Amino acid sequence: MDGQRRFAVIGTDARLAAAGRALARAGFAVGGPEQTALADYILLPLPLDESRTPLAELLRAAKPGALALGGKLSAQARQIAAEAGVELVDYFAREELILCNAIPTAEGCIGILMAERTQTLWNSAILLAGFGPVGQALGVRLAALGAQVTVAARRPAQRALAESFGLRAVDLARLEQTAPAFDTVVNTIPAPVLTEAVLAALRPGSLIVDLASKPGGTDFAAARRLGHRAIHALSLPAACAPETAGEALARTVCEILAEREETP
Repeated sequence: MDGQRRFAVIGTDARLAAAGRALARAGFAVGGPEQTALADYILLPLPLDESRTPLAELLRAAKPGALALGGKLSAQARQIAAEAGVELVDYFAREELILCNAIPTAEGCIGILMAERTQTLWNSAILLAGFGPVGQALGVRLAALGAQVTVAARRPAQRALAESFGLRAVDLARLEQTAPAFDTVVNTIPAPVLTEAVLAALRPGSLIVDLASKPGGTDFAAARRLGHRAIHALSLPAACAPETAGEALARTVCEILAEREETP
């Protein structure tokens, strides 16, 4: 083990475990939190939730010069790292990981839709709010299964991209006017877009799957009052395809380290 660069992997979800195995295959010595004081690199969860990860305690135990890598870093996490004197890098700021992460998110969402609905996706009208990486990955896969996908997006370029993929597109500002044609909605926008007014316009007993990070984009209390089923589906890559998601995370981390070594 002498001379090997060491990773301490913090967290217990299956994605991090898979990332640790991939890093070991890449030639790193990989251990758990007990290795923090010896580690050259500390791999933190995605998203990094300080309420569940004792970040200050961990980083204070890190050796001088150690590099910590986490996902979706908050200002609080950055402040904790600065006070501990540890450099903290956000691996989820990397476009390649965002794009890779969108694929298991899309597949996991399709699994939820198939489990929760009593009709095929084929020939079903589905409203998709947002057309970033997750919306794009999901929209083309739903269409490939025969769904009639309508994308609601704010930016004209996103609507044009959706149409170039063979999807329908409407302005997000017209979401309430568009909603009456649908009983299935997927939201990818981390902003309050599925308001009570939009939810009231949906068909009775609609299914809403919200993929946006906390607090999501759905008024969940209003959805319950209106008799809809609203599911906040978080961290689908870790839940549905942890091996694939972990390998993508490890690849991104290795790219970050390689680029740092190339920088004079």
